[in-house]
Amino acid sequence: MKTNSNEQAACACSCRAGEKQVSDTPEIAGKRTTDKQLLLIIPALFVWWLLYRELEPISQWFTYHLFQLKAGTGIASSFEFFLFETPKVLLLLALVVFGVGVVRSFFTPERTRRILQGKRESAGNVLAALLGIVTPFCSCSAVPLFIGFVTTGVPLGVTFSFLISAPMVNEIALVLLYGLFGWKTAALYMGTGLFIAMFAGWIIGRLHMEKGIEDWVFESQMGEAAVDERLDWAARIRYGLNAVKEIVGKVWPFVLAGIAVGAGIHGYVPENFMASIMGKGAWWSVPTAVLIGIPMYSNAAGIIPIVQALLEKGAALGTVLAFMMSVIALSLPEFVILRKVLKPRLIAVFIAVVGTGILVVGFLFNAVI
Repeated sequence: MKTNSNEQAACACSCRAGEKQVSDTPEIAGKRTTDKQLLLIIPALFVWWLLYRELEPISQWFTYHLFQLKAGTGIASSFEFFLFETPKVLLLLALVVFGVGVVRSFFTPERTRRILQGKRESAGNVLAALLGIVTPFCSCSAVPLFIGFVTTGVPLGVTFSFLISAPMVNEIALVLLYGLFGWKTAALYMGTGLFIAMFAGWIIGRLHMEKGIEDWVFESQMGEAAVDERLDWAARIRYGLNAVKEIVGKVWPFVLAGIAVGAGIHGYVPENFMASIMGKGAWWSVPTAVLIGIPMYSNAAGIIPIVQALLEKGAALGTVLAFMMSVIALSLPEFVILRKVLKPRLIAVFIAVVGTGILVVGFLFNAVI
C-alpha cells in the first residue's frame, strides 16, 4: 500500500511538472505577452484621448490664469499657440508613428525592393510611389536604398518615384495635416505628392539617364537580403513602440522649433499680412517659396506648424503646399548624400523635374482654390 501511495504521488508530481512544462512553451508565453500588451493599449488610448480633448482649456489656463498674460496681446497669443500645439502635435505624432510602425513591420526595405524588382516603368512608378508611404526611409538611408534598388534590376525611374514619395508623402505629414487642417487638405497633399513622385519618376525613366549614375554603383554587390522574419503580434507591437521611441526621439527638436516659429507668426504677424507676400495675387510667390524651401532642412513634423501659421495669416494654400514640398522633397542635405551615387547632371534633372511638378501644384491650387 505504501508503495502504491509513493507511485501515485510521483505520478501526480510528474503530471504537474508536465503541465508546468507545457504552460512554459514559447508559443503560450508569447501569446500571454501579446494579450497583456493588447490590454495595455486600450487604457493607453483612453488616456491619450482624455489628454487630447483637454489641450485647449489646459493651454488657456496656463496662459491666462497661471501666467496671467493679457488676452489679445502678441505674447499671449504666441504663448497659448505654443502650449496648445506642442502637446497636440506630439500626441498625434506618437499615435500615428506607433500605428504605422506596426504596419511597417510587414514592409521592410528588402521586401519593398523585391516587390519592385523587374516591374515595368508605368505600373512600377505607381507601385513605388504607393510603397513609399509605408516604407521606413530617411535621407541617411538614401544611398544604400538607391544602390540596392538599381543593382537588383529596379528601373531608374521607378527608383526615383520611391525616393521622392517616401520622405514627402509619409505618415507623419498626412496625419498631422489631417489633425490640423482636416481630411480634405491631407488628401489633397497626398494626391499631389503621389502625382509628383509618379510623374517625376516616369520622366526620368523616359530620359534613360542610367549614365548619370556613378560607375562604382554597378560594380558594388549588395548581396542577397535575408529572408524576412515572421513576426508575431507581440513583436509587431514592440516594433511600433520602438518606432515611437526612435522617430519621436529624433524629430521632437524640429517640432519645437517649428511650433516656436509658428507661434511667433501667430502672435506678431498682422492679419492678412502674408497675403501680400504669399497670396494668390503675387504670381512670383510660388517660385519664391520653392527657392526658399530648398536650402532649408526640416521634416514634416517641423514644417507643418509653420504652414499652419502662414495659412492663418493669409498665405495661399498652393504657395504653402509648394513651400512645404520643396523643404521635404528637395532638401539640400539629401542632394549632398545622393551626390555619392549620382552625377551632377542627373541631380540637376532630378531637381528640375521635381521642382517643375511642385510649381505646377502650387500654381494650380492657387488658381482653383
